[in-house]
Amino acid sequence: MGISIDNVRGLILAVSSSVFIGSSFIIKKKGLIKSGTNGIRAASGGYSYLYEPWWWAGMIMMIVGEIANFAAYAYAPAILVTPLGALSIIFSAVLAHFILKEKLHIFGVLGCVLCVVGSISIVLHAPQEKDIESVKQVWTLATEPGFLVYTFVVVILVAVLIFRYIPRYGKTHLIVYVGVCSLMGSLTVMSVKAVSIALKLTFSGMNQFIYFQTWIFTVIVIFCCLMQINYLNKALDTFNTAVVSPVYYVMFTSLTILASMIMFKDWASQNASQIVTELCGFVTILSGTFLLHKTKDMGNYPTTETPVFSSPHPNQNPNNG
Repeated sequence: MGISIDNVRGLILAVSSSVFIGSSFIIKKKGLIKSGTNGIRAASGGYSYLYEPWWWAGMIMMIVGEIANFAAYAYAPAILVTPLGALSIIFSAVLAHFILKEKLHIFGVLGCVLCVVGSISIVLHAPQEKDIESVKQVWTLATEPGFLVYTFVVVILVAVLIFRYIPRYGKTHLIVYVGVCSLMGSLTVMSVKAVSIALKLTFSGMNQFIYFQTWIFTVIVIFCCLMQINYLNKALDTFNTAVVSPVYYVMFTSLTILASMIMFKDWASQNASQIVTELCGFVTILSGTFLLHKTKDMGNYPTTETPVFSSPHPNQNPNNG
């Protein structure tokens, strides 16, 4: 099956998004480090980073990347767009190596290659985007029992993480902060896709903002994005960037693909061979991100094994927050 024009447009936008977002991780981290020397760290509940120009530069780059990502969902299915976020890990890891001096070992380079190979496999076998003529169709999909159950489970898990586990384990277990970001992120993507489709149809002459469903999706996008930014800042300020990026990607992408399967039924029009190839591509990307994580400190700490998901980054000063 050939790649459609819409999928190509979505691909270009998704790759552009990865470049901006991957760079923003490093620039924001630099701002967080600088602000932490003069005020209360973000991980300790401080907001001194709001006065740091580096953090705002990183935030602007992230916004540009998210806009490109937002537009990509209007043309291509989530199964194509979301896994391409792996490319942001590559840019983040490489820039962290040169700017933040977070060592990228040769096996980390191999992890980057695996991410690229897996992404190509998914791109070549991605399903075609469904023809949607109104945001009401998306609302119908979102209010089916299967997706309502998924949404309820996500909200419960996020509440438990925020009120029970973050106060106890937030500073020692990365999975807590990233879990909140990833769970909320899966809902964000589904709502972003709805709003991006509404904008696409509106620009083509069919105004979708006369429907209340469009505004509900918009409110959900804003709320979920604010949640993600807050807890992603805490994760970046507490843990090594080379760990945050791949772990966040793996959890976020896995949950987003699951949500997309439930809501949009992306694989309904594909045969078994195409689905298996996409899964193999996704597993290849996961392998690359895992390799990046496991080798993050090889150059600096050759004899020390770092516990998975549970160590603050090595540059963190324990006297800061």
